[in-house]
Amino acid sequence: MTQRSLPLTLAAFGFVALTGCSTPSVITLNDGSQIQTVDAPEFDDASGFYEFEQLDGKPARINKDQVITVKEL
Repeated sequence: MTQRSLPLTLAAFGFVALTGCSTPSVITLNDGSQIQTVDAPEFDDASGFYEFEQLDGKPARINKDQVITVKEL
C-alpha cells in the first residue's frame, strides 16, 4: 500500500506546484471591455502587442494602444 501512495503523493504535489505557476490576469481595454487570460500577458516591444493565452487555450494578441490596464487576479 505504501508503494502506491508515494507516486500518487508525488503526482499531487507536482500538480499543485504547476498550478501555482500560472498568474491569471484581466486586461481592460479602451472601450471598457475586459479580457481574462490564463497567464500574465507578455509585451513584445518589436511589434507593440501584448501576447497572451485566452481561457479557451487559444493564443491572442492585442495592440498596446487598446489596453488601459493589466491586473493580476
